[in-house]
Amino acid sequence: MYHSNFVTVERDKLTYLKESWQGKHILITGVCGTVGRELLRQAVALGPGEVIGIDNNESELFFLDEDYRDYGNVYLYLGDIRDRDKMIRKMHGVDIVLHAAALKHVILCERTPRDAVQTNILGTQNVIDAAQINSVQRVLFTSSDKAVNPSNVMGTSKLMGERLMTAANAHRRGKGPVFASTRFGNVLGSRGSVIPLFKRQIAAGGPVTLTDPNMTRFIMTLEAAVHLVLESVFMAKGGEVFVTKMPIARIRDLAEVMIEELAPSYGLRPEAIELKIVGSKPGEKLYEELMNEEETRRTIELERYFVVAPAFRSVYEEIDYCYDGSAGMGVSCPYNSSVEPSMTKEKLRTYLREKNLLTEKAE
Repeated sequence: MYHSNFVTVERDKLTYLKESWQGKHILITGVCGTVGRELLRQAVALGPGEVIGIDNNESELFFLDEDYRDYGNVYLYLGDIRDRDKMIRKMHGVDIVLHAAALKHVILCERTPRDAVQTNILGTQNVIDAAQINSVQRVLFTSSDKAVNPSNVMGTSKLMGERLMTAANAHRRGKGPVFASTRFGNVLGSRGSVIPLFKRQIAAGGPVTLTDPNMTRFIMTLEAAVHLVLESVFMAKGGEVFVTKMPIARIRDLAEVMIEELAPSYGLRPEAIELKIVGSKPGEKLYEELMNEEETRRTIELERYFVVAPAFRSVYEEIDYCYDGSAGMGVSCPYNSSVEPSMTKEKLRTYLREKNLLTEKAE
């Protein structure tokens, strides 16, 4: 009986999601990135009137355009969120903006902080300005766990992006855009995740490098992460940050499971592949945080999210942060991977198999 009710609820949610997106004009920034591509794929499936994709990666944009050449409502353009005028022009007539463009690599942002500021901060402000000028309905910013108590340039720039979205919403008047953010951790199998790296190292016979054997990380599949992003767009009241609930894995367990599962497919013995501890990178944490101590008092817990309400009230309107299934404001503890229980190796193995992340082909 429980399973039947669960399936009915999920079917109802999917129907509501499709109805919400049907006929909408959507703009996706960073459309060639891992998240941007999946946002495009899932958004197209929801029956929008038009999807505009923007990216500054010419080669990837060309191949993505080839993939969607038979779709009459998908338009992909070269562009950069640093170009405010371009963003204003391309956002004309748009209903929903999904802002996924960013510089995301911690070390590269640390080496060139000016570029991180220009893209992740000033670029986000350009997106906000363009949305306000064009009276867009809703704007959702895709943020990162690294925005919580940031220890590096990239995380600091993503936190500033969240703050800009919240501030824009605080000054919203009447029917101006609703601005919100969504924050999630490692997307397994994406270009920035550890899984493609481990696959290449295993295929080469090792060693598989670990920064620290006790390191823990939140994990989620790309498909699930993006689905929750799309779902949260129309849940947003304005100015809040949606925090996706995610399972947790120890990085050592992840490496060991992948070695055990993949080594035989390359004709190798799992025990012959060395695990090598190389030490943490500059600015890298042993654990991930998706919500800090200060945020707990203004956080609402839902079935699949935490919702962090703004610290400061809006200037021109009173927003009631009330959601279906919520139990009021405030949660007992921060949400980080050192506090929450990690999956056992067997549960992790099952999870990776079910999500089709244990394949022979190294990415």
